[in-house]
Amino acid sequence: MLYYVITAIVAVVITAVVCIPLSGKHAVNRHKQEYEAKVGTAEERARDIIEKANVKAETTMKETILTAKEEALKTRNDIEKESKERRAELQKYEKRVLSREEAADRKSEALEKREQKITAREAQLDKDKAAVDELHAKQLSELERISGLTSEQAKEYILKTVEDDVKHETAVMVKDYENRAKEEADKKAREIVVNAIERCAADSVSEATISVVSLPNDEMKGRIIGREGRNIRTLETMTGVDLIIDDTPEAVVLSSFDPVRREVARVALEKLIADGRIHPARIEETVAKAEKEVENEIREYGESAALECGVHGINPELIKLLGRMKFRTSYGQNVLQHSIEVSQLAGLLAAECGCDVKMAKRAGLLHDIGKSIDREQEGSHVQIGTELCKKYKENAIIVNAVEAHHGDVEPQSLIAVLIQAADAISAARPGARRETLENYTNRLKDLEDIANAEKGVEKSFAIQAGREIRIMVIPDQVDDSEMVLLARDVAKKIEASLSYPGQIKVSVIRESRAVDYAK
Repeated sequence: MLYYVITAIVAVVITAVVCIPLSGKHAVNRHKQEYEAKVGTAEERARDIIEKANVKAETTMKETILTAKEEALKTRNDIEKESKERRAELQKYEKRVLSREEAADRKSEALEKREQKITAREAQLDKDKAAVDELHAKQLSELERISGLTSEQAKEYILKTVEDDVKHETAVMVKDYENRAKEEADKKAREIVVNAIERCAADSVSEATISVVSLPNDEMKGRIIGREGRNIRTLETMTGVDLIIDDTPEAVVLSSFDPVRREVARVALEKLIADGRIHPARIEETVAKAEKEVENEIREYGESAALECGVHGINPELIKLLGRMKFRTSYGQNVLQHSIEVSQLAGLLAAECGCDVKMAKRAGLLHDIGKSIDREQEGSHVQIGTELCKKYKENAIIVNAVEAHHGDVEPQSLIAVLIQAADAISAARPGARRETLENYTNRLKDLEDIANAEKGVEKSFAIQAGREIRIMVIPDQVDDSEMVLLARDVAKKIEASLSYPGQIKVSVIRESRAVDYAK
């Protein structure tokens, strides 16, 4: 600032000197006076400027110092506030740790007291056990003295006698009841079932967990993937389905455990391929349209199934759930087709038995309704189906038929029994279901293992694709009466430990041989 003031003064002086005219002494004096006046004025202005500059500099310095002090104070306050918060958090953590330590000490004391009580009880139990053993030994010695037999001899004699009597009587009773039941019911039941099967010819539909979409050319694969994979990521995110694009020519594989989502993805992808415009915004729009189309198809499938079975007045929500079963399979069998088949079979069986045909058809159509959402809710399809029927105010007979069709509860009406029979017929008829080779071989092995584990079994064979198990017994260890009990025991163990469609026949064969030699 001082430099600029001095420069201004020097400039004024030089200007004054240059401007002095050279003509005459009088002019020189006059100009000299003017110069002195100007110089005095310039010095005064310079002093004013210097004073103002000094004042301004002092003011600026004071303001800077004040600002620095304020910032330092603010920083100090922030640090103090942060330290207080940290101290408060540390105190809180210390209190929590102390409370946990106190709780752990209380639990430890309670455990020690409980352990002392348990130790005292164990000691008392040992004393009581010793007293009981002593009394038991006295009783046994007294009984042996009276009977003249040792305890082992008496036990063996009684068990042998009772076992022989029970085996013989049980075998005779079981055989008698089986013969009587067969004589009375077998003929009529066979006629009814055969008649129903002959009149109900249903197709078997097999579906997998993948769908294949054909492409017009391999160039379309790159368009489906999109730049840096954005198109395929958008499609997978919107539908929840995995797109598998490999070396398969002119084809894309859609993979998902949810058949409804897979169908939405298939419809959307086919629309995008036909349209040719494939980008994220178009994908979102097309998927939304595909979801609406699939929802309409689901409702139409449900209405068509109800119309085909002649069942009316079903709640619209149940109609939608029926339609969803079009995209659900069980053991390779389409669940909606299976439900329609069970409905028709139940109606035919009800007509033969004189029951309410409409009620039987309705129960048969709804018996597997829980499978439509069993992947979305916890519980078996029987529990879910029962809750759905109750929710939508179905008849109590139908609710019981749905709840009892796998034997979870006792059937309370003849219609519930007919639904069980129709369900077994639909599942067990040839071609209705398919299994993987691994499951098939494992089931055959499990059948033979169950049979071979029984006492007196020489060997066993699972035949007729696992529909029958033939058991060869050792004649010296298993007599004719025990054969009946053995077959029944094996059948019960198979029912308890294996899952299978239809029924399995258990045949026990006892072969007696007489051998002689001609010499």
